[in-house]
Amino acid sequence: MRLSTKGRYAVMAMADLARNGAERAVSLAEIATRQEISLSYLEQLFARLRRGGLVKSVRGPGGGYRLAREAGDTWVSEIVLAVDEPLRATRCAVKGSPRGCMLTGERCITHDLWDGLGREIHRYLSSVSLEDVILRRNLVRGPAQALAAE
Repeated sequence: MRLSTKGRYAVMAMADLARNGAERAVSLAEIATRQEISLSYLEQLFARLRRGGLVKSVRGPGGGYRLAREAGDTWVSEIVLAVDEPLRATRCAVKGSPRGCMLTGERCITHDLWDGLGREIHRYLSSVSLEDVILRRNLVRGPAQALAAE
């Protein structure tokens, strides 16, 4: 599964906001410059993030955006979902639909594999907060770490 630019940029921008917005509102122009993301693209993403309740806008001089919740209470999966990115790896049109991706309506032979991968990605992103990202805490998990701990 590949995460699209929309989801990756939204997470990058939110991490920047979490790191730089503790004391003040942060303008999208600042984020755009630091993260090398188009300002117009950020405006589109932040409209969705605001509708999703993840950021609050501050008007007037010194205006910009602030996190709606603490960084430790904001999950990466919420950010990705707020910008309308589905966290699924199958090619089936509708998640949970009994109708599969094959022309006959059947599920492809690898459906369960990709569906399981999508669930694991969602589970992982649901376990990582913005605070984890900006502190680079507990971001690498898996068999290699289990072996290293032995």
